[in-house]
Amino acid sequence: MATPSVKKNFAYSMLYQILDIIVPIIMAPYLSRVLGADMVGVQSYTASVQTYFLLVAALGTQSYGTREISRNRDNIKVCSKLFWEIELMSIATSMATLAAWILLIVLSPTYRIFYLVMIPSILGSMLNITWFFNGLEKFKLTVISNIFFRLAGIVLMFAFVREKSDVVIHVAILSLINLLSSASLWIYIPKLTVKVSFGELKIAEHLKQTLAYFIPTIATSIYTVLDKTLIGLITKDSTQNGFYEQAENVIRVANKISYAGINAVVGVRISYLFMENKIEEIHNRIENSMNFIFFMGVGCACGLSAIAKRFVPFFFGAGYEGVEYLLYVLCPISVIVGVSNCMGSHYYTPSGRRAQSSKYLIVGSCVNFVMNLCLIPYLQAIGAAIATVVAELTITMLYVRNSNNYMSLKLLVQIGWKKIIAGICMLAVVYKMGDLFNITEIVVILVQICMGVGVYILVLYLLKDRWTTRYIHVMLNSVNGKGRSNKG
Repeated sequence: MATPSVKKNFAYSMLYQILDIIVPIIMAPYLSRVLGADMVGVQSYTASVQTYFLLVAALGTQSYGTREISRNRDNIKVCSKLFWEIELMSIATSMATLAAWILLIVLSPTYRIFYLVMIPSILGSMLNITWFFNGLEKFKLTVISNIFFRLAGIVLMFAFVREKSDVVIHVAILSLINLLSSASLWIYIPKLTVKVSFGELKIAEHLKQTLAYFIPTIATSIYTVLDKTLIGLITKDSTQNGFYEQAENVIRVANKISYAGINAVVGVRISYLFMENKIEEIHNRIENSMNFIFFMGVGCACGLSAIAKRFVPFFFGAGYEGVEYLLYVLCPISVIVGVSNCMGSHYYTPSGRRAQSSKYLIVGSCVNFVMNLCLIPYLQAIGAAIATVVAELTITMLYVRNSNNYMSLKLLVQIGWKKIIAGICMLAVVYKMGDLFNITEIVVILVQICMGVGVYILVLYLLKDRWTTRYIHVMLNSVNGKGRSNKG
């Protein structure tokens, strides 16, 4: 099989990340005003409950499947056998999960209608084979499919979600889009696989391996999903869940900008590099990814903190004041999670050290769980936000400390200190500047963003940040080259 282009795959991945950024920008203001913070909170709480069931249904196949297909992508016979072994195992776990979900519907009268319309999501998990395409580095197919169905979902939301009572329709649309998006990829399978005898399949052999991936996934859910569940159970206030959900949506967009695209694509390529034992190239790719993550993450964190005071009421409308304070607490996540996510996708997963990383995730989950129980009763959603930041920082430090010199705290400081200084300068200038204008909110926010980007890059250039200045020179040379070419 021809080696896929990292640049093209990065472009496709970034295209999908851009969609992930645009969709909340389009939908969040509309849904926040139509549904209100309390109904947004109900949707968030019920979705957090279903997440546990979806995790069991998937059983770690997304990460494990991607790794196994990537390692054997040059042999279509082996890939085909792996595909059916892993997928049949996923179907079995999904059917068991569906049975448990139906039992939950019977036993939960309060949220029964929500859980009922969520059934297609479990079926979507059963049919989700993006791991196969990711392993082959065929990101184009998954991106096109996801874009189509995400856009269809937007159309359906605007068409059918018109008032507060339509929250059930909102949940049903999300669930249906999940199912259709997963099912659509199956049309490509006959072209990418060959026939395999059912008798050759050895499904049980993969169970132990997927459990090694399932454990860290469950551990991760403790501090990414359990906080929402505990907010609902402890506070009994769906509005607090609504605040937390919207703040997390904003942070999720910042995370997409900071690291999601580069980690998804480069991580798959590094699995191949580990097989080829190209250690020096792996080191270079990890360092380059960390530079990108710090550049984007610090910029997003400080920029978002600077504009949060004006951004929240403008974007979400009245009744979401609590989101602003949550953003101040959660903003560092863009950098903290970016680093741990990079080490997970660039080192621990490709090198087969998921069991080792699982221990660190479990430690972080325990920290998060205990802090949630201690802080949520007194600080409500803000307590959950503090617990999340501390847990993520704990995991990141463990990841870096035990990475066998593929990354170190010293190198992180070298990569990040100039970017942090530039971010602080940007925050100070942009935050103060927001009080100097007496014009419409959207204009002020746009001016703040443009000024913030300019200040951030200027300070980095003056500090001679090596990574940033190199890319500035590359872009300038590219522009000058095109100009000379056009002139000629």
